[in-house]
This record gives sequence, C-alpha cells and structure tokens, in this order.
Amino acid sequence: MINTTQPVSTPQASPVQRSVVASLIDLEGIAMIWRRDMVRLWRQRSRLLGAVARALVWLFALGFGLRGSLGSIAGFSYEQFVFPGVIAMTVIFSGLQSAISIVYDREFGFLKEVQVAPTPRSTLVIGKCLGGASSSTVQALIILVFAPFASVTLTPWNVLATLVATFFTALAISSMGVVIAMWITDFENFGTIQNFITLPLYMFSGAIFPTRQVPPWLHTVLALNPLTYGVNAIRGVLLNYELSSVPFNLAVLLAFTVVMLIVAIAMSRKEV
Repeated sequence: MINTTQPVSTPQASPVQRSVVASLIDLEGIAMIWRRDMVRLWRQRSRLLGAVARALVWLFALGFGLRGSLGSIAGFSYEQFVFPGVIAMTVIFSGLQSAISIVYDREFGFLKEVQVAPTPRSTLVIGKCLGGASSSTVQALIILVFAPFASVTLTPWNVLATLVATFFTALAISSMGVVIAMWITDFENFGTIQNFITLPLYMFSGAIFPTRQVPPWLHTVLALNPLTYGVNAIRGVLLNYELSSVPFNLAVLLAFTVVMLIVAIAMSRKEV
C-alpha cells in the first residue's frame, strides 16, 4: 500500500524577508531603549512624587474649588468630571518630559552611538515612544489611587479600560514629544517649546470644561487637539460617559501616533 500522506511543511520566512523585517524593526534594540527609560523613571523617583503632587494640586484647586460655582455636569459632580482631566494632565507632562532625554542623549553622545549602531533608525523613535507611554501609564496608575477623593468609583473593568485609554493617549503625546525633541537642538529651547505647547494643549482639550455648546472656533481647536481624544477616551471608560465614542477616540489617537512616528523616523535619518 502506497502512503500518499505528505508531511505538511510550515511555511518559513525566507532570508530576504527576515532581512527586510530586521532592517525596519529591531525588537531587541527597542526593548533596550524602553528598559533604559523605565530604569531612569525608577531611579528618578522625584518625577513620580512631582506628578502626584501636581495632580493633587490641580484636583483640589479645580475640582473642589470650582465645585460650587459650576455645579454638576452631565450628572457628575465637577470633581468627578475633572478627575479624568487630571490624569490627562499627568500624561501630557510626563509624556513630553520623557522626550527631553533625546536632547540629553544628543549632547552627551548616546544618540550618535545609537545612530551608528547596526540598527534601524526606527529603533530609537519607537523605543522612546513606548518608554514615554509606559512611564506615563505608571504615573496614571498612581493617580487612580486618589479616585475616591473625587467620588469616582473604581472597578476592575474601568481601571483596566482606563489604563488602556491612558496608554493610547500617552503614546500619542510621547510620539509628538519625540518629534519636538528631534527638531530642537539644545535643552533650553526644548523647555521653552514644551511650556508653550503643554498649557494650550491641556486647556483646550475639554479636560476642565465640557465641550458641548462651545463656540465654533473653539470646537475647531478642540477637534485639532490630539489630547481632546485622549481626555474623551479616559473620561468615557472611567466614568461610563459617552462610551460609544471611545473606539473613535482611540482610533484617532492611534492614527496620530502613526503619523508622528513616520515624521520622527524621517527626521532621525537626517541626524548627523
């Protein structure tokens, strides 16, 4: 009897395909850059303390200070409504702050070492974006501890969903910070640009006021602000507020991140 059964061979990537993938993405290098940022966050614990202190100041100053003047918004007290905005504030400050290390790396030679290494230029960009997003999400997790002070009820579902929405937001902000860091040549200029960008992004994101019934010009500004979609996503999953819009907000954040990554990688190839 003739055995007609043939062994099924698993298709494998050809050496050419593997070389193409390796020329675009270096997972080991990305993990190294990410781990470097996480170690830096652990060693610089003052960043964590500063983020917590800043969040508490804004929460008590805005949430409890304006509670009597603004009343309830969409059935939520003002401190409940503004608490997701406090998380978004932590994300934008920490996300842009993490990109400053690129300026340091350029001045002290680490950036050139990465660029001359046999690794794609996307390694530094993707690694820095993931490192900044991860550090921002860690700080947001700490801020969630203070949710009971704002009368925000935490459940396993909304905590997990908030962390996902926060990571998407932090990824978008970190990628924008990397683009800025690639453009700026010295630390002093980065600090000026950061301060110029941070406050308008936060103020015009709907983090501290409802976005309904705003003037048309302000509605346009809100639509162009990437942090707006992050605030909406975080507020949606944390407070169960307009949940139907959360997938759209996350999709916009992801698209913005991809565009910023492409721009940052293109800029990194022009580095000497």
